[in-house]
Order: sequence, then C-alpha cells, then structure tokens
Amino acid sequence: MRNYKEEYQLWLDSPALSELEWEELKSIADDEKEIESRFFAPLEFGTAGLRGTMKLGLHQMNVHVIRHATQAFANVIKAEGEKAMEKGIAICYDCRNNSDVFAREAACIMAANGIRVYIFDALRPTPELSFAVRHYGTTAGLNITASHNPKEYNGYKVYWSDGAQLPPQHAAAIAEQMNSIDIFRDFVTCDFDEAVNEGKIEIIGSETDEAYLECVLGQAVNKAVVSKVADKLKIVYTPFHGAGYKLVPEALKRLGITQLYPVPEQMIIDGDFPTVESPNPENPEGFYLAVDLAKKVGSDLIIGTDPDSDRIGVMVRDCEGYVSITGNQLGVLLLEYVINARRAAGTLPNNAGAVKSIVTTEMAKVVAESNGVHFEDTFTGFKFMAERVAEWEKAGSYEYIFAYEESYGYMMGDYVRDKDAVTAAMMVAEMAAYYFDKGMNLKQAMDSLYEKYGFFGERTLNLVMPGLDGLEKMKNLMADLRTNPPKEISGVEVFRIRDYADGTVIVPELGVMGQTHIKGSNVLYFELADGTSFIVRPSGTEPKVKVYILARGENKAQTDEKLEKYSVYAESLRR
Repeated sequence: MRNYKEEYQLWLDSPALSELEWEELKSIADDEKEIESRFFAPLEFGTAGLRGTMKLGLHQMNVHVIRHATQAFANVIKAEGEKAMEKGIAICYDCRNNSDVFAREAACIMAANGIRVYIFDALRPTPELSFAVRHYGTTAGLNITASHNPKEYNGYKVYWSDGAQLPPQHAAAIAEQMNSIDIFRDFVTCDFDEAVNEGKIEIIGSETDEAYLECVLGQAVNKAVVSKVADKLKIVYTPFHGAGYKLVPEALKRLGITQLYPVPEQMIIDGDFPTVESPNPENPEGFYLAVDLAKKVGSDLIIGTDPDSDRIGVMVRDCEGYVSITGNQLGVLLLEYVINARRAAGTLPNNAGAVKSIVTTEMAKVVAESNGVHFEDTFTGFKFMAERVAEWEKAGSYEYIFAYEESYGYMMGDYVRDKDAVTAAMMVAEMAAYYFDKGMNLKQAMDSLYEKYGFFGERTLNLVMPGLDGLEKMKNLMADLRTNPPKEISGVEVFRIRDYADGTVIVPELGVMGQTHIKGSNVLYFELADGTSFIVRPSGTEPKVKVYILARGENKAQTDEKLEKYSVYAESLRR
C-alpha cells in the first residue's frame, strides 16, 4: 500500500488531472500536513456512502473520487445480473457546489456500464430520491449531498431497491471494489447528452414530484382543522438555500395553509449558504432571518429544512419570544398526535407500531405504549428503522405509523424509507393547526405531554476532534471507555453497561450478564442508578464523538439538574 507521499506524487503525475487541478496540488507541495491530510487514506465507504470536504485528494470529495466510487457501485449492480441493470438507478442531488456536476458524472459512468439511469432535472429533496427508487422500481439510488454539513463538504449517499440507504453487505462490496480498481484508469464513461438521446439516461422531473406529493398529502389526517384556522395560523418557512424551496411550500399550500411566509433571502439556491454559518436546523441561531420575518408578520410557527430537505427544525412563538422545539420533543409531539388523530379518524391499525433510535428520548416509548402502540429501538440511522419496518411487513406483525430519531429526522408512510422533511413539515403544520384551534402552541402542547406522561429531558454534546490526530483520539476514547469503564458518573453508580459493538450487557463487578437485542454498532450505553442513560457514540459522518444524556425526573427542575450534572462529566471526556 502506498504512503501519502507516494499517493500525492501519483496524483501529480496522472494525465487525468486538468491543468487547474495540477496547479492546486502543486500549490501544497511544501505543506506536509496538508498533503498527509489529503492522501493518508481513501475516504471510507460505509452504509452512509462517502462524505468529505471538496478538495483534490484521495481523502476528499472530488470528481475523481466520484468516478471511482461510481464504477465500484456499478460493478456491484452488474453482479446482480441483467435484470438489475435494466431496472437501473435513480440519481438526485442537492444545492451544494459541484453536486450537479458530480451527479452527471455518476450518471455517465452508470450509463456506460449498461445500467439504466433516471436522473432528476434539478435539485430535489433526499426523500424524493428514496421515493423515486420505490416508484420506478430501480435496483439502486444515489444522492449527491452532504445533508446539513458546512459548505465545504459534499457527499455520496447510496440506496438499494427498498428505498433505504445501503445495507452493510452492499456497502462492503462497494468498498471492496474501490480497493481493487484504479482510481484513474478503471472506469468507463460516456457523453451525457448522447446517452440521453440514446435512451440510456432518462431525465425525470415534475411527473415524479406530482406522484410524490400525492403520497405526502395522503398522510394528512385532519385537513378540516387546517381549513378551520387557515385564515389565522401563520407559518414562516426557510429551506436554508436548499432543496426544500419548492416542494415544502407546495405541500403546505395543498394541505390548506394560506398564511405562508417563505424567507426571501433563503429561498435562493446557493451552496455557499451566505446567510448562515451552518445550514443545520438543529442550530437555533441559523433561524435569525426567519425569526425577524416571523416577528414582522406575527407568525405562530417557523419551519426550517436542511439543504437536502430530509431534516426539519421548528420554532414557535411564546411569551419569551420564539423558542425551539427539540428533535426529541417534536418526535414525541408528532407520535402522540398521529396516534390520537388516526384513532379519532378510524385509521389507526390495531397492530400499530413505531420505531426510534437507541439515542432518542425514552418518552417516545412511554407515549406509544401508554396508547397501545407497539414500540421498538434500532441503531441510529433510518436504514436500520427501514429494516425493522420491512421485518414487520414480512412477518405481518406490526404496521408502522411513525419512525424518528433525535437528530430532527422523521419518517411516515410506505413511499419512502428515509427521513422526510417534506412530509414532516406538512404534518407539523397540521398538528400546529390542531393545537392552535385549542388555543395552544406547540411548546404549550409539549408541556401538557410532560404533565401527562412524565418529565423527560435530553441533551446531546458534540466532542469535536478534528484532524488526523482527532481520529486517533476518537478511537482511544472509545477503547478506554471499554477497557476502563467508569464505575460511577458524576457520583452516581453505573449499574449496567450495554456495548452494542458485540452486544454484551455488563454489570460492574459481575461481568457479562446478557446480550442486547441488536449489535454491530460502536455505541456504549451506560445505565445509571437514577434512571439516566449516558450514551457515547462516534459520529459516522463528522470528526466528533457524540454524547447523549437521556434523563427523567419528578419535575422539570430535577430533570434539568441531572442534565447539567452529567454534561459536566461529558465535557471532561474531551481530552
């Protein structure tokens, strides 16, 4: 295996580089650290595909890495046989710089390999890509997006025939192919326009939007209550310069929302995200323009979707101004609303089921089970939730009505197998109308659920560890927590540890005492004597370790006190 200096020289000497690309690499010739960071290893291909900063280099996102990954992906599809090639692949992209270029490059390579291609005529929400895979019956799907990452990033997100992100065996097969083929020589491509004219590439657009929107609107439960308050309920919307700019407003209007105010500056498609430091709906500070507009028009609700429109953030007007509803809270609100609205409408299945990730609030389980709905946990990531839903369908055991994770992602309906901010935005608007009719906003609604189901609180801390040494720090932290697990955290006894890597359940002083129901993910779950869960998980897409604190108390003050106490300990792990 070549070292980073040899890899750098290989790229410099390659005739595949343009003059501009060669100049870019030549400009870092005296910067040893920069060369190492770009060439120390390939980007790791996993179930989420690839994600990295847009620079030249082996460990970056650029057209050469795109070609390499796409040829490997094509090889995996071809190994499935001619029928799989005929069914083809759906390709989508978001607003990021180079996303359209990368998507066309991928389409040309797939077409040159004899694989039928359906590619959107412009940027679209990620959930519509999942929909297109299921709608057109393709073998696979590809989306060029880096979701909510900063503007320097782009990514390569891959899907299989069920519309969910790639299962582990196919991700491993692509990674194996990437290891065995040459990045510059071992790919075939063709001219995009010629492939379109020859029918190898089909451009899709408004007809797919209409089919998707019909499914989205099919999730609405109580359009009557929306009509009832339509002249009074005001909603501000921002797509953060991204792919939700068209379909989210359209879905809200078709639901019956008439007082909709998009943020003009952020309705402009721009991969530089000029009005925000981070286009992440988890960050309330990114909503400042939306808040200004909301104050101006007297809006009751603010909805924001991330650049690829698969995640949604919400703020509501309160006596304190505009306050955020967390991802955990919004999921609980939606779950409770969907259960009761569908029960009232007579459409709640007798065998209804719901799913969340293991790092998402335990309040969701309490809400579901209190209302007679079956509930299960999976690992973080909608591919795991989609897998569980598929298992239920195959067994005929439960009919899923809702799935979510704390990082602002929600899934409903059988037409997508990924988080879907278009559908979620519509359902949030319907739910807001329901509570508005009762004289309540969503914060007041959440407070009422705490009174009804108990007081829960959650906090996520990001221990950022950038650079080459950051990867080592992340590995060392997880290794140390496994080798020398804490006996207590902030003075509270650790009474059980779940290591989801191998599925062992460990009781301190006694050793391994059982197995978790799922395994195979690098997550450590510490159960504390006061009922708090302290969870540590390296991010799969960013250089950071995430710590999740899930607490429960007799009241809000006690719950908040627990969150503060355990947050101090979490910060101490940042060494």
